[in-house]
Amino acid sequence: MRFNTFSESVVKIKHLELFGEQSHAKMSPPYRLELAQRMKEKAKTAKTAGVMALFYPDQKEETHLVLILRKTYKGVHSNQVGFPGGKFEESDDNLMFTALRETEEEVGVPMDKVNVIKTISPLYIPPSNFMVHPYLGLMNTTPQFIKQDEEVEDILEIQLQDFLNERNVITTNVHTSLNVKVEVPAFKLNGHIVWGATAMMLGEIKDLLKQVL
Repeated sequence: MRFNTFSESVVKIKHLELFGEQSHAKMSPPYRLELAQRMKEKAKTAKTAGVMALFYPDQKEETHLVLILRKTYKGVHSNQVGFPGGKFEESDDNLMFTALRETEEEVGVPMDKVNVIKTISPLYIPPSNFMVHPYLGLMNTTPQFIKQDEEVEDILEIQLQDFLNERNVITTNVHTSLNVKVEVPAFKLNGHIVWGATAMMLGEIKDLLKQVL
């Protein structure tokens, strides 16, 4: 889809009700509800994070979404695909600022070039005890991405049409942070399997976009 058409239509989601758990459930790993229930008390003191679903035009004016492949490290989200974003810092004005700051740090998009359109439903992530707050933003020009080498393995530029294509919603087996192999719903994007919390947040974004595009 041409970006000018997308940007004119996507602003309509400002007025839509969020789908929340209704969307999240479609892409949720089967064990998540049980794990979240076990973490109910700990979740009350969860850390917070802000992430950005950033849409932008490529050189041909086609709409894309940027995701990142995280580095391999000793942590529950090692080598997984996610949104640019990160942990709230005390110096941040709010969680939207966190998402914008981290997006600039991780992929080099200047904070003042992003127009935040909507706050998406927050999502609790039991393995890391984080409450993640996603935001949907637009950049009206083609970004010159700069990868943060310490944390980002690769920058993934996803075509909007691939993201919305139902054929790219799959079921696959993955190794979880619990060291168990389970069958999960996922997106297959640019040859990568996107599952877990990122897939759940993408699911809600996809449901919202389908209301206005």
